[in-house]
Amino acid sequence: MESKSALLQERTKQFALRIIRLYRALPKTGEAQVIGRQMLRSGTSVAANYRAVCRSRSDNEFYSKISIVVEESDETQFWMELLVDSGIIPAERLSDLMNEGEEILKIMSSSRRTCRQKLNSQGDKRQLD
Repeated sequence: MESKSALLQERTKQFALRIIRLYRALPKTGEAQVIGRQMLRSGTSVAANYRAVCRSRSDNEFYSKISIVVEESDETQFWMELLVDSGIIPAERLSDLMNEGEEILKIMSSSRRTCRQKLNSQGDKRQLD
């Protein structure tokens, strides 16, 4: 049986691959390409940074790295919302990918919250927000 982290590594990698395919399918207009490049950077960063999370050597390092994943996940959601809200991509076309992005964001946010609670309960001098 694969570990949770291995499954999440694969899930975030598949998410990144879907982001790449979406970027390739975007219209070649200036605004679509600008928004698309931003989404491409943040969406692929989710997977790359989650791999770094899995190599964390301490709880503090884990917290720092998972915070980056949360930030990149949220940013990716923003760019996809912008693609839909601007009319560049129909909402129906992105709904599955946006749902997956939202699930990944919730999982990563929950992991960060759990780590923060653990660090705060250990009496870490710096209270993490």
